[in-house]
Amino acid sequence: MTEPGWTKYRRSRIAELRPCQPGEDMIGISISEADRKAGSPKPGDMIARNPANHADQWLVAAAYFAANFEPAE
Repeated sequence: MTEPGWTKYRRSRIAELRPCQPGEDMIGISISEADRKAGSPKPGDMIARNPANHADQWLVAAAYFAANFEPAE
């Protein structure tokens, strides 16, 4: 059940992601405050980018990635 005010959406495009590398320079990559508090960047995290603007990049936590993404065929 969705909370009031929230609507569920399915993604209609292919996402572009790559593994986060240990010791990687994270300048220009957005990391949410919640992910920072959880210890990110850490092994298993992924970096996503906007296919229309490759400079727009953000961290996707490993657990969220595992629960929501699968390779495109």
